[in-house]
Amino acid sequence: MKRATQMIHGGPTVDQQTGALGVPIYQISTYRQTSMEHFGKYDYARGDNPTREAAEEVVATLEGGSRCLAFASGMAAISTTLMIFSPGDHLVVCDDVYGGAYRVLTSIFSRMGVSSTFVDATDLSAIEAAIRPETKGLYLETPSNPLLKVTDLKGAAAIAKRHGIITLVDNTFMTPYLQRPLELGCDIVLHSGTKFLNGHSDVICGFAVTNDKELGQRIRYVQNAFGTGLGPQDSFLTLRGIKTLKVRMDQSQENTRIIVERLKNHPRVTAVHYPGLPEHPGYAIHKAQADGPGAVFSFEVDSLETTKRLLENSHLAAFAVSLGGVESIISYPAKMSHASVPREERERKGITDTLIRLSVGLEDPDDLYADLEQAMQ
Repeated sequence: MKRATQMIHGGPTVDQQTGALGVPIYQISTYRQTSMEHFGKYDYARGDNPTREAAEEVVATLEGGSRCLAFASGMAAISTTLMIFSPGDHLVVCDDVYGGAYRVLTSIFSRMGVSSTFVDATDLSAIEAAIRPETKGLYLETPSNPLLKVTDLKGAAAIAKRHGIITLVDNTFMTPYLQRPLELGCDIVLHSGTKFLNGHSDVICGFAVTNDKELGQRIRYVQNAFGTGLGPQDSFLTLRGIKTLKVRMDQSQENTRIIVERLKNHPRVTAVHYPGLPEHPGYAIHKAQADGPGAVFSFEVDSLETTKRLLENSHLAAFAVSLGGVESIISYPAKMSHASVPREERERKGITDTLIRLSVGLEDPDDLYADLEQAMQ
């Protein structure tokens, strides 16, 4: 099946008891057992739930994985998966990683004895140079948040395999519709399903996908122990959202292309970061490993005053955290997604006070651009 068909038929599509076109919401906490010696497939909903399983199955299918775990948030997916590492382990991490991941790595996992080195992952030699004997994991985002830097996933995974370490990739911006890191040699794919997978700004969820049975069991063990699994209502809504992922992403990408081309020529815009632009330094690599540039980009403007005007006077693009909804969302990384990163560290990474991130939704692009333009006047 092609990917658009998998989004609708990649998991259970019919309720076996009623014939309903979809898996119902099993809003239940426990299950009756009939045998003292042999429990049924389900016993307690912290561990398993049929609605959650359906969401896991379709995401696993789309990513080309054999095991998917659904979590209560993207950060729950990231943090739970990172628990497969142990005190004394070392991770190599892309330097402009999402602020929430930076926070747990530097303030929580560091206290547990798991250290991290942040490198420019667009430079494969920098990844190689950062690897130590105790390095156990390579954590990547591509395109990265919020600078849209591109990492060669196949090349990075090859380095990791040579050293016997696990490659983890946050694939939130691309979704499995546009990029599938497992096919490029990576070991674990992570998602904030809150974003494009669900796509309607009404659910918080996350996913971890792998093709490695042993890795899947280790992540599943921690998920069950911590109770970080996704609830049935949110699983149901995410299943609904995934069915329209292709049509939403196609339209949002086309809208993004139009907005980017216009903004890069605007007198108040000093730089645009988007892997769909031929002048983007990662353009060729991204085109080789993904099926499209996505619907998120960032740009820099000429002053803090312009930044303030744009954020506070946009009417169509909501000034808010998050991304990937049917509505456009404009955000301010310095005080939103990367607020937990110290100022000097943000500036070193290139996350300036005049950097703006825009997730383009399904509005008419002419209306959206006109709104952005009036906001900057």
